[in-house]
Amino acid sequence: MKKRNHQNRTMFHLMLFLPCMFLLIFNYLPIAGITMAFQNFYPGLGFLKSEWVGLKNFETLFLHPDTWPAIRNTLIIAMGKIIGNLVIPVSFALLLNEVKNKKFKRSVQTITYLPYFLSWVVLSGILINFLSPGSTAESAGFLNNVLIKLGMIEEPLYFLGDSKLFRGTMILSDIWKNFGFNTIVYLAALTGVDTTLYEAAAVDGAGRLKQTWHITLPGIAPFIALMTILSIGNVLSAGFDQIFNLYSPAVYSTGDIIDTLVYRWGMINQQYSLSAAVGVFKSVVSMILILGGYKLADKYAGYRVF
Repeated sequence: MKKRNHQNRTMFHLMLFLPCMFLLIFNYLPIAGITMAFQNFYPGLGFLKSEWVGLKNFETLFLHPDTWPAIRNTLIIAMGKIIGNLVIPVSFALLLNEVKNKKFKRSVQTITYLPYFLSWVVLSGILINFLSPGSTAESAGFLNNVLIKLGMIEEPLYFLGDSKLFRGTMILSDIWKNFGFNTIVYLAALTGVDTTLYEAAAVDGAGRLKQTWHITLPGIAPFIALMTILSIGNVLSAGFDQIFNLYSPAVYSTGDIIDTLVYRWGMINQQYSLSAAVGVFKSVVSMILILGGYKLADKYAGYRVF
């Protein structure tokens, strides 16, 4: 029996070999690149022969005129996404949970979940056509046409070319893409709430609203805390794929985030050391935010991993 159990464990260990190698190659070995943040790195010289400059790259980073606007834009867009991807999926899951028609419920879940499978490369093409102002009012995109016919606007809006509208467009489009997936997560959490609590509350005269407030929300609070903690760790990302495929120089003032700035510095201007310094800065801030969020979740929601 012991030999058989040992053979079973060996098979499990072999199954873990490829995932572990993937993590080693793509997640741990690249950590060596952090040294670029402290060097005047040249690809021809490599890590060992490039000049060591200490914290000079970080000084350049924080004194650069484009850095702080990019950080501000990143925080505004990321916080908008975090709040929207928390409030809307939770609210939608609570409403969908009240639907008794299973076919209708599954159909709505499928329709709202579909955008999650599409990459931002595909969705950006759809959104560009959907939000296009067109050369004339007649050639405007679907949304502008609807708004004009409803009399809400007189001229087409430049959703992707107006710096005042760009942030809101990024936040709302990200919520639209992801809220179907997040809704399913919260619906799964709702199945774990003890149904006898609802029966006892109904006997005491509590309506659906009070049941939701005093039973449902406290029951899924640990899942809400987990999703929030995972989101906080990406607060300095704000979605590179989305913004890179949708932004333009016209909206740099409100749409340029840290990742797009790093792309221009590193890939276009070949300032590798400065880009690496930004990566180290983001990693440190993200770690602090995750630890802080975990402490808050433990204190106020009773959520603990260990």
